[in-house]
Amino acid sequence: MIILTARSSWEEKVSGFKAGADDYLAKPFQIEELLARINAVLKRAVGLNTGPLQCSGLLLNEDTQRVTLPDQSEEELTATEFKLLRYLMMHPGQIVSKQTLTEHVYEYDADRDSNVIEVYINRLRHKIGATLIQTRRGQGYVLVEDIE
Repeated sequence: MIILTARSSWEEKVSGFKAGADDYLAKPFQIEELLARINAVLKRAVGLNTGPLQCSGLLLNEDTQRVTLPDQSEEELTATEFKLLRYLMMHPGQIVSKQTLTEHVYEYDADRDSNVIEVYINRLRHKIGATLIQTRRGQGYVLVEDIE
């Protein structure tokens, strides 16, 4: 159990842990921090290390933000490239809209009408291969599930 609250004093945190919480997160927080805390709780709960995210012949190391390609070479990713690739790898074979990617990657004040997502998708294609991320005109992007 993770407590999400606006109360952030140390006394309230101690009370939350005494009540059985596995973690405690005070607002405001970033979604990436919440996801990291959820993953940590899940690892502790089952005692397993989930390891790198694997999809489409890629291995994404979330600790180092590096991707291992099918030929075993590694590429370092920027924070934005990492967030985009991670989201696509968590949704393989699914069409993910530009708006969804923008909302996942950027804060609320991001310019949602810009072509920044296209630029980062292009940069990812140069790093991981042009055929792994397909553009579906008018719909979004798809990370292919199987490499032939």
